[in-house]
Amino acid sequence: MNATIPDVRLTMPARPEGVAVVRQALAGMADALDFEASVLADMKMAVTEACTNVVVHAYDSDSGMLEVEMRAAEEGLTIVVRDHGSGIQPRPARAEPPALGLGLPLIAALSDAFELRGSAGRGTEVRMTFAYTRDADPAAANPVTGTVGIDGRWDPEAPSGSPAGG
Repeated sequence: MNATIPDVRLTMPARPEGVAVVRQALAGMADALDFEASVLADMKMAVTEACTNVVVHAYDSDSGMLEVEMRAAEEGLTIVVRDHGSGIQPRPARAEPPALGLGLPLIAALSDAFELRGSAGRGTEVRMTFAYTRDADPAAANPVTGTVGIDGRWDPEAPSGSPAGG
C-alpha cells in the first residue's frame, strides 16, 4: 500500500448522478492502491448498490445528503456510505419472495468485511472493507444471515422467513 494515499470524503445531494461521481472517485482510489481488477469490480458493484439505496430509499424529499468515506489501511480499503434519512424500515411479510431487498446481502457477499449500522428514523451507515488481495471469493467466507427486524434494525439472528420479510 502506498502510504501517501489520502482518505477521500464526499458529501453531495442524494441524487442519481452522485452515484457515478462516487464510482469515479473509487476507481481512482483503487487504481492508486493497485487493487486487482476483480476486487475493483466487486467494490464498484457494492458501493453502487449502497449509494443507490441512499438515493432511492433514504429520503422522502430531494433535501437529503449522501456521504461517502474511503480510508486506506493495512488490511485494505474501507468504504463507508452514510445517510441521515429514514433508516432501514421493516418489510411486511409476503407470501412470495420480494423483488427488492437483495442489496444488503449482495454488498455483504462482495466485501471482505461488512457492517450495517442505523435504525428507523436515524439514518443508515454501510461499512465495507475490501482486501488488497484475495485468495478466495469473499461470499463463501462471509455468509449473510438475518433480515430487518420489526423495529427497523438489522437482526442477524432472524431467519430469512421472519415476519419482517427477507
